[in-house]
Amino acid sequence: MSDLPASAANFCYRHPGRQSFILCQRCGRTICAECQTQAAVGVICPECMKLQRKNAPRIKPAVLTRLTGSGQPTVTYALIAITVLVFILQWIPGLGITQRFAYAPALTLIEPWRMLTSVFLHSQGGLPFHVLLNMYVLWIFGPMLEGMFGRGRFLALYLISGFAGSIGVLLLAAPYTYVVGASGALFGLMGAFLVIQRGLGGNSKQLLVLLGINVVVSFIPGIAWQAHFGGIIGGALIGFVLMRTRRPAQKGLQIVLIAGVAALLVVIGVLKIVSLLAPIS
Repeated sequence: MSDLPASAANFCYRHPGRQSFILCQRCGRTICAECQTQAAVGVICPECMKLQRKNAPRIKPAVLTRLTGSGQPTVTYALIAITVLVFILQWIPGLGITQRFAYAPALTLIEPWRMLTSVFLHSQGGLPFHVLLNMYVLWIFGPMLEGMFGRGRFLALYLISGFAGSIGVLLLAAPYTYVVGASGALFGLMGAFLVIQRGLGGNSKQLLVLLGINVVVSFIPGIAWQAHFGGIIGGALIGFVLMRTRRPAQKGLQIVLIAGVAALLVVIGVLKIVSLLAPIS
């Protein structure tokens, strides 16, 4: 039993029938055990806690951990949906989707759009293994990078990396080597993530191991390692640009540099085509 007198001040202000000798550390009113919220020092009553939450500053994510962007990874979901839909269309007889949109260096001058459309095609050998594996990798890295960069930057990274993969095939493969698949774009995502992670001081050992495994797999017969090589270089360049121009004031510079990387890839492709045509002329 307490020796303190039972006065109105010794009862919870929210529950008058409950005796207590604990005071809110902010307003000084008596509160029972049910009304107490633990604070750094003492306890806080419900009304003071509500007021504290209302007035708390809304802190934006740190620039070092999130470069830009928010919300659901809708671009990632859209890329997966489009790729799966195209794969289904590849199996429909008479459409000739694979033949119409697959890429080969010899077709660059005549049908240059194949350098991007091939990113959404996949091998029909081994049934859906190729597309499922690539979409699984996109499912892992896509939401994370889209959340960091924002939708527009992420889409630019994906497409430019895929285009860089086709440039790699143009530079390093035989003229009539037909390639399909999102591997170049996916290697670009991993390359960008590696550059950013290392640039921000993160632990990249696991990613390096994953990349090393994929590099070894790239040299298995039938796999276009040239697209992987081009994709990772293109993605690393975009990742470097995004990391170095992450401040809001650098948005204009960032757009110019991303466009510059894409333009550089186009110039490299044009120079390669010119070199191939020179002996003919």
